[in-house]
Amino acid sequence: MTTATLKLASGYDIPQVGFGIWKVPRETCAEQVYNAIKSGYRLIDGAYDYQNEIEAGAGVRRAIEEGIVTREEIFITTKLWNNYHEKKRALEMAKLQNEKWGLGYIDLYLMHFPTALKYIEPSKLEFPAWWMDADRTTVESARVPIRETWEALEEVVDLGIARSIGVSNFSAQSLYDIQTYNKYPISSLQIEHHPYLVQPELIQLCKEQNIIVTAYSSYGPQSFLELPGVFSELATEITPLLKHEAITAIADKYGKSPAQVLLRWSTQREICVIPKSNNQGRLAENLNHTDFDMTEEELKSISGLNKGLRFNDPGYYLPNHPLRIFA
Repeated sequence: MTTATLKLASGYDIPQVGFGIWKVPRETCAEQVYNAIKSGYRLIDGAYDYQNEIEAGAGVRRAIEEGIVTREEIFITTKLWNNYHEKKRALEMAKLQNEKWGLGYIDLYLMHFPTALKYIEPSKLEFPAWWMDADRTTVESARVPIRETWEALEEVVDLGIARSIGVSNFSAQSLYDIQTYNKYPISSLQIEHHPYLVQPELIQLCKEQNIIVTAYSSYGPQSFLELPGVFSELATEITPLLKHEAITAIADKYGKSPAQVLLRWSTQREICVIPKSNNQGRLAENLNHTDFDMTEEELKSISGLNKGLRFNDPGYYLPNHPLRIFA
């Protein structure tokens, strides 16, 4: 099956359906990425924060070595973590991450969050890396403007390390600001996007500005239920989207799974998705969800579930030093 693509402002094509490696264990990451590529995935979405880039790169290289794909057929997205927003550090990190993937270049390099944290040597960075101490109580911000980091990303393009650049978890105000000084376009915005968090105005802005939106956590609370403590609190207090009657009714109508309906709700609206699964059957199911179209009324009914409910919010899950970037 040929995966549909969307055109980035940089001129490159991005596959509309990808395989996300957030929470994929290092021990199994190479195999899972390899299996995803064998199943037909051509976009692999990673981040330094996930701490599995070396393994993911190994899985991609195995697929290339076996002739399943060429490097040109694979699209790698990865992200700059918050401790490395200073220009010097951002350039060092881009080079390091490119070496970790071992594929020659990064297709799309994103600023992971619009907030800078105090520098930590990469060798001492502990997942999940918001905290400065082993007790996970202290968060220290750094005085680094977004402009400095964005211009570092533009230099990453000039150096041939990345082909396209963009941002993740940014608001409209920050997008407008970058567009007052950028040399290269914001090719993509990656955001939490599901029927409980629709963000319609932000998505409309991106359409107007030719910024491709990539949705993460397309199943809403499902992605967070397995996380410890405060990270899963909001997810346990809401009806799972995969079991919501509005979703299951549409799934029954089209003979699809609720997961496929949730993914199609995004891709039918020209949004990229990056689901993950450890199950070979669900890998295929997630990839092959674009062979049906819902009616406009059905799309609107799903969007009508919107509660403005955000699960990935450092303003909520960092109680000792909340970073209210979505306020």
